[in-house]
Amino acid sequence: MAGYPALMPADADRTARAAELAAAVLAHRDVVLLDGGPFGTVASFLPGRQRVLGVRIGVGDEPVELAVVAQLGTPLPQLADELGAVVRGLLGPVAVEVTFSDVVSAGPPDGR
Repeated sequence: MAGYPALMPADADRTARAAELAAAVLAHRDVVLLDGGPFGTVASFLPGRQRVLGVRIGVGDEPVELAVVAQLGTPLPQLADELGAVVRGLLGPVAVEVTFSDVVSAGPPDGR
């Protein structure tokens, strides 16, 4: 398809790790859920699979984008730093942008 950058092997490997990264971010005690951000644009598309909302692994030098709903408590700058460390722990030295779609005082009804 014209106009779309081809994925290099290293980029393809990072994209394939989107589900793993989503699970790691969701495991953080102050992340209630992942969110697609405005218009569902924060997402990774995997071959043969549905998209992973809330995680977009950029191509080349583009940053990793996260969109999360946070639990009230931890200051948001600190939470952004902690989530950045989670991302870099899995993907190495990459830029990370965190969007807080919402902050809630209690977790979802399923008890997460």
